[in-house]
Amino acid sequence: MTATTPNEASVGKQSRASASSRYGALARYLVIRFLLIVPTAWILVTVVFFLMRVLGDPISAALGGRLPADQIAERRAAAGYDRPILVQYWEYLTGLVRGDFGRAATNNQEISSVLITNGAATLELAFWALLVAFAVGIPLGFYAATRRDSFSDGTLRILAILFYAAPVFFVGMLLKLVFAVKLGWLPVAGRASTDVELALQNVSPKTNILLIDSILYGEPSYTVDVLKHAVLPAIALGLLTAGVFLRLVRVNLLQTLQAGYVDAARARGLAARTVARRHAFRNALIPVVTVMGLQIAMLLGGAVLTETTFEWQGLGYQLARYLQARDFVAVQGIVTFLAIVVAVISFLTDAIVALVDPRVRF
Repeated sequence: MTATTPNEASVGKQSRASASSRYGALARYLVIRFLLIVPTAWILVTVVFFLMRVLGDPISAALGGRLPADQIAERRAAAGYDRPILVQYWEYLTGLVRGDFGRAATNNQEISSVLITNGAATLELAFWALLVAFAVGIPLGFYAATRRDSFSDGTLRILAILFYAAPVFFVGMLLKLVFAVKLGWLPVAGRASTDVELALQNVSPKTNILLIDSILYGEPSYTVDVLKHAVLPAIALGLLTAGVFLRLVRVNLLQTLQAGYVDAARARGLAARTVARRHAFRNALIPVVTVMGLQIAMLLGGAVLTETTFEWQGLGYQLARYLQARDFVAVQGIVTFLAIVVAVISFLTDAIVALVDPRVRF
């Protein structure tokens, strides 16, 4: 049995103390970031609320010219829009705490039900778009970095700019013309064929995510139909983020390849591609995680145009319809919900970065 020397024991204690200190700092950091969700969401909600009120009361904006003045006045009083603005603001905040986002002025539908039904569609589209972004942006960024200043590198850099700069609706229309109208390979619009959507209305339990609902229904052809409808919207929206990922991976991989531990790996005789893949690539992905929250927020913004272009009935599609109808109650509810989602995603992104990157200090 080997005895432990005093120096070894001292080093062990220091190591454990250092680890304990880091975990304690990490826990404090995550708690503080979590608590910051509340003021962040409150500021966003407040800005949205008062910006909507600058346009006038929502009832008059949505129904003005469609109903007599006395009926509009009755509806304003029933909805509480004839009360002082601060009273309305307080009632709106207390309603949000209870999960009440109000009712649409045009059809009196609960905004919370819209968020559940159409929010699932937007979540599904964002998931597919992120898959496209990762599948396209990260491998191409790696490829460009390992062939720095070559013709293929320059081509991919220009392609990344085009992905990021091209309007989502233009890319969507182009994809529809080529793959749906000209070639007839994929559907033009919608989340599924009409008969499939009608059949999936009866699935139990119903998630409103058509891929899951089609799997629960047990008909493989329905799942294939749902997947075919998702291809073009996912590509149109995913390429926007793929351009960002491509440039980020390329730039950070080039920087990582200059690090000392990479030089040490080269000195051991490892091939350049092996060094890039095994030793540099993982660290180059950390900035991608860092900006992922911002990119998800961008996806939510791009979903408005993508869903409208492909008639994908998510929150963006509904938001565009409510804007056309000047239903600012519904617009306020959807935008407020998206603001809260962005605040939560920002916290989750910070938490993931803090967990995976040991260089982060608290």
